[in-house]
Amino acid sequence: MRKISALLLAVLASAVIGAGGSPKLALSWKNPNYSGGTFQNILVLAISGKAANRAEFEDELVAAITRPGETAAPSYEFLPRPDATPIDKSDLRWVVRKQKFDGIVTALVTKNTTKTNYVPPDVGYEPVAYYSTFYGYYDALVPVVYSPGYMETEKRAQVEVNFYSTAKPDGELVWTGTTNVFDSGSVMKVIKDLVKLVTRELEKQNVIAPSSR
Repeated sequence: MRKISALLLAVLASAVIGAGGSPKLALSWKNPNYSGGTFQNILVLAISGKAANRAEFEDELVAAITRPGETAAPSYEFLPRPDATPIDKSDLRWVVRKQKFDGIVTALVTKNTTKTNYVPPDVGYEPVAYYSTFYGYYDALVPVVYSPGYMETEKRAQVEVNFYSTAKPDGELVWTGTTNVFDSGSVMKVIKDLVKLVTRELEKQNVIAPSSR
């Protein structure tokens, strides 16, 4: 067990270090002890402080994992909440029982950083073309050197996605996946890419049926 835990920690550490441009799975693990069947009614729950991002992600994933005989629903339909407002656990339990959800997909941003860097002007010259005269050199370089640089904001994120069965009173983990650290500057692109990534992996792990589309 210690060896498995150490391996998982090593994988997660490499995910944090190896930041990439778009989300990719650094860790994917299916519970070998899970013995239940497939899922017909799935709740999609984005655990996020921003209501708009939650709704966008939930809608995209609901559309992606809905199949003939397998339905999915976003949590905001049953548990609306403004920004930075968590769901009460008792309310969540009630909704899961009332709506008879047999599966829950959760998504959580585990790493979210913003870094602003100053980018100086790019001189980018070819010396041979104008080094032979002083004024040729001066005319070519001075406008570039005195042109303004700019500030560049770099956003990075990492996301953990879990799939639970609700057959047991407290739920049972069926599958978990953790992304690399990726560029999160474009929220909608990230959401669409993440949804495609998660859906493909859930199909691959036989947690949901393959899409006929």
